[in-house]
Amino acid sequence: MGYRTFAAALVMSASAGALATAQQADLPSQEADSRQETVIVTGTTAFGATKSDTPIVETARTLSVETADMFIDKGALNLASALAYVSGVTAEPYGFSTRGDFPQSRGLELPRYRDSIQELFGSYNSTRADLYTVEQIEVLKGPASVLYGQGSPGGIVNYVSKTPRDTFGGELRAEVGNFDRYQVAGDVTGPIGGEDSPFSFRLVGLYRDTGTQVDQVDEETKVIMPSLAWQATPDTRFTLIGLVQDTDSDTAAQFIPIKGTLEPLDDGTYLDWQVYAGEEGFNRYNTSSDQVTLLGEHRINDNLMIEGTALWRSGEADYHQAWPAFIGGTRYINDVLGVNLFSDTTVARTFYQGDNTFDQLAGDIRLRADFTTGALEHELLAGVQHQDVETDSNTSYYFAGGALAGDFRYVLDLKNPVYTGAPDQAVFDAIYNDAPTQTTKDTGVYLSDQMAYDKWRFTAGIRFDSVENEAGAVSQEDDAVSTSFGVLYRFDNGFSPYVSYAESFEAVVGTDINGNQLEPEEARQYEVGFKYEPRGIPGLITASYYDIEISNLPNPNSLPGNAAQQQGISTLKGFEAEARLQFDEIYFQAAASTIDAEDPNGFKLAAIPETQASIWTTWRPDGAWEGFKAGAGIRYVGETVSENATLSYTTPDYTLGDLMVGYEWDQWDFSVNARNITDEDYLTGCLTRGDCFPGLRRTVVASLSYDF
Repeated sequence: MGYRTFAAALVMSASAGALATAQQADLPSQEADSRQETVIVTGTTAFGATKSDTPIVETARTLSVETADMFIDKGALNLASALAYVSGVTAEPYGFSTRGDFPQSRGLELPRYRDSIQELFGSYNSTRADLYTVEQIEVLKGPASVLYGQGSPGGIVNYVSKTPRDTFGGELRAEVGNFDRYQVAGDVTGPIGGEDSPFSFRLVGLYRDTGTQVDQVDEETKVIMPSLAWQATPDTRFTLIGLVQDTDSDTAAQFIPIKGTLEPLDDGTYLDWQVYAGEEGFNRYNTSSDQVTLLGEHRINDNLMIEGTALWRSGEADYHQAWPAFIGGTRYINDVLGVNLFSDTTVARTFYQGDNTFDQLAGDIRLRADFTTGALEHELLAGVQHQDVETDSNTSYYFAGGALAGDFRYVLDLKNPVYTGAPDQAVFDAIYNDAPTQTTKDTGVYLSDQMAYDKWRFTAGIRFDSVENEAGAVSQEDDAVSTSFGVLYRFDNGFSPYVSYAESFEAVVGTDINGNQLEPEEARQYEVGFKYEPRGIPGLITASYYDIEISNLPNPNSLPGNAAQQQGISTLKGFEAEARLQFDEIYFQAAASTIDAEDPNGFKLAAIPETQASIWTTWRPDGAWEGFKAGAGIRYVGETVSENATLSYTTPDYTLGDLMVGYEWDQWDFSVNARNITDEDYLTGCLTRGDCFPGLRRTVVASLSYDF
């Protein structure tokens, strides 16, 4: 199915009605009585992505929300799959992965937040977030430095944690699936010491043992998340959340060559895309993390409230992997040597060891004030945020496994692999790089005002940040001012057009050729769009056009040796539309997006599709069929391009189907979910460095849960 046909069908379906929405602004303290009705969030909480409970339809920004019920119905197993139906988000830019989730919004990375505070810094140094600990996922798109300080111009993704309820209840859940997937989980909550007690608790736990589509890659994960809430007074509430997670696994990405995946081999055949290029007994990706989060709310009077979030987090990763080495423009040994010593699909392998750690202390406290000045109603947010982060990455990198020096003991034929072992540990000890610890301290003071005048809604924000970076003898300080503005008008018929402007920045550590400190990368976004909340049925439809410019990037036209000069500019322009509708028994969700993104060289951003579209619908009938449920979805992802001055690779588009069928009775819920139901072979992207990323094969999971 081509994109134009798919998009036309999507638009026709969306115009048939508008999407279901039910107010759920206090989701962290309420539980839906039944999953018979889909809940569509029209607002977030004070610990959500906007740090506000202002309804989405009154916010002059693009915000998408997926509740747990939504992504469970769709069969999502991780963050990437949970965002696959969100407009403008590239869920799997690097294919099937076990090292983490790498979703991108508007062509750029999405930093990971939890309860409105950043939860992950650096790469491959901690666990990936588990969906079973999450109430909902929020994607705030575009620059967000006024609320969050330095970060990606693409936006943020924020998890809302499961927190204690004031009434007793819970769930026991078991799952079994293909690739030898087994999982058991439990979630129990309620008051401590009776219904009138000021204390309530929640305990979430999970154990998962699973294989994957790559035979040698397995995963074992253990999660425990206890939390305690204290309603100290009617106006004061504290919530303490602990989270301990441990995962032992291997790396799914094998970095297999373009020749044999995107392009045929010399004999016209292709590699097995699920080939294992690592080394059993050597490869591993074992991660652990511990964290404690404190959420606090205190209402001073009818007009003033103090809110705060504090986070301590520590993580580590023991990462070993062998992968095909890229030598002289190819990964195949014979092409490098110019002689046929091996099979024409034999590669040298790089052997890597990484010992990465991550430690964080962060806090965000803000005062919220509601007041009027003349005809203007204000919701003023004034806050101070500080974070202190240490990351450490010590590595050993044995490039090509000695093949360049004539040692061919560790080569591998990707078409007929025979695993020969890894180098002795003494080899890695001799080349061990004990890198200096990198410390980042960021303090920001911000002010944001949301104003209402009749049917007009105005937003204005400003923030000042001071950032300190240290790595060994290198020390750097940066200052930045960020602003944002927005105007929205609410018509009586539910239609709300808006325009907005937002900025972001990110510190760049280093000096230019003249010894001057590099300036932060800066971005600005213009956005225009509308939001429509139908009057006849519950629903929300949004559409937006954005224009992002990122400056102070490396100069693509500089002379050799001058690449650090900050004269490069990257531009991203695109359109996004999203709809969520509830028609009695049927829930309908649709999304479509386009993007035109160029790096400072004028080349397209790698692994980012120019077009995407999706439709999902769920049927929960009443009457004689009550309890039955079924869902179906289609996801279209357009072709991607990776290019430089001499190479250009185009990865084909693909269309995937997802299905769900199940039955709910009494306190029981049984479901079977299938993602990529037709088991399509597809590549999510191929890079000019020479490798490709296979997507997720058909995944079928049956689950049975008991609610009490």
